[in-house]
Amino acid sequence: MIPTETQRPVMQCHYCDREAAYAAESEAIRVGLCEEHFRERVEELAESEGLERVRDEVDVRQPDHE
Repeated sequence: MIPTETQRPVMQCHYCDREAAYAAESEAIRVGLCEEHFRERVEELAESEGLERVRDEVDVRQPDHE
């Protein structure tokens, strides 16, 4: 039997039952985050020293403003 539709696996948010909008990966482990929980985690990171560590580890560049 030939499938008529290809189904993509749906990742669920790590914190709730919603579908994940983003996936984070660390040491080969992936977790999904819905839009709301992604924003919450980013806000928490921005308020902590963790953001500075991430900037040191990743090449973060601001777009040129002309």
